[in-house]
Amino acid sequence: MFSDVEIKLKKRNKLLFSRDSQCLQDLIELIQLQNHRTVVMWALDCAKIPLEEFEAKYPDENRPRTCLERCEDWARGKIKMPIAKRAILDSHAVAKEIDDIEYGDLCHAIGHAGATVHVETHALGLPIYELTAIVLKYGKDNYAKPIREKINYYYNRLLYWQDHPDQLGLDWAVFLTDDTKPNKERLLKEKGRLKP
Repeated sequence: MFSDVEIKLKKRNKLLFSRDSQCLQDLIELIQLQNHRTVVMWALDCAKIPLEEFEAKYPDENRPRTCLERCEDWARGKIKMPIAKRAILDSHAVAKEIDDIEYGDLCHAIGHAGATVHVETHALGLPIYELTAIVLKYGKDNYAKPIREKINYYYNRLLYWQDHPDQLGLDWAVFLTDDTKPNKERLLKEKGRLKP
């Protein structure tokens, strides 16, 4: 299940997961079935955990939190894309500024979660980066159980949002209300353009 992770660990790759990772295939298939709003709700919800972990170590760094807040505002039609885009880029910038690969990966995960408002294909950046951070946290001999648990968490949270997309009665930006638009993650797979 984690053979690709083992190979990437040996090669000392920065990212240990990709769209091709066997352990992510069920989650990817479920993402491909969702409308854009559901994927956004899932990504913003799941990003709260890496945000909490990041803030526990870096309590004075607010850019990842601002990223999620601005992206939620964007999803609700309260602000326009350029403001949210700046916050997303700022979250990614934190990853480059801190000398901490594990926590930098959490910043990238948060940035990708926020960017899911733009397009569904960013959603996978959340697990790709957060799972890499988990491997770094637990080490090459002890990561399997926490990775399985996290992937299960992602899957179950996506099922929850699939079944309760409008439970909170939130307003949505107009571009997120059109359910006739195809899921971009599914389109990429159908076109065979997905690369690791």
